[in-house]
Amino acid sequence: MTRSILITGASAGIGRAVAERFLAEGWTVGLVARRRALLEEIAAGEERAVVLPADVTGPSAVDQAFAGLVARAGRLDVLFNNAGVFTPAAPIDEIALEDWRRALDVNLSAMFLCARAAFGQMRRQSPQGGRIINNGSISATTPRPGSVSYTTTKHAVTGLTKTLALDGRPFDIAAGQIDIGNARTELLQGIIDRAAESGEAPPPTMEVAEVAAAVFAMATLPPEANVLNMTLMATKMPFVGRG
Repeated sequence: MTRSILITGASAGIGRAVAERFLAEGWTVGLVARRRALLEEIAAGEERAVVLPADVTGPSAVDQAFAGLVARAGRLDVLFNNAGVFTPAAPIDEIALEDWRRALDVNLSAMFLCARAAFGQMRRQSPQGGRIINNGSISATTPRPGSVSYTTTKHAVTGLTKTLALDGRPFDIAAGQIDIGNARTELLQGIIDRAAESGEAPPPTMEVAEVAAAVFAMATLPPEANVLNMTLMATKMPFVGRG
């Protein structure tokens, strides 16, 4: 039986890399993001790709996206809860309230809504169970300067993950978190380019395909095993002891 995964933030970066890996492995993949054109680009020629454009900050949009995948696949085996946003960096007294609320909406409330929908589906389906993988960040443990909004939400994601792992036990629902540092995505490429322009050394990075491989490894564990938390980082990046 073909397994299924729903991926939020699937249109670019880590989400796209993970989607392409699971499609290559023969999974049915629900592609969720706001930009339909990019989702259709990923889905081109892939009969197991399910394009599900949605704003994951909206409860009804989230429910419709999950229903769309289940209608196609029959069940939900894995959620990769990946959608997130970086808001402008600044000391807390310079953070615009709109940016604070946006970080909460996308990085935390949307993760809650998607986890809620996945948990309900996994609890109802037969056979019962599944796996929820939340994309945290190394900022879930160690902040960068000026990142109060982002860091606060990512600390909260860790609490969400642990509670899901606990509450999911009676229903064979496993939950884990991957904290990623310096995967080469479009966002990080901008940082690399700016460093080059200013004559600074570029930050240490790793291929985004390594993240996709790690998520695939987490997703394909047997039901009795779970990675509660994984840190995957560029080997030489200033994370351990930073600050």
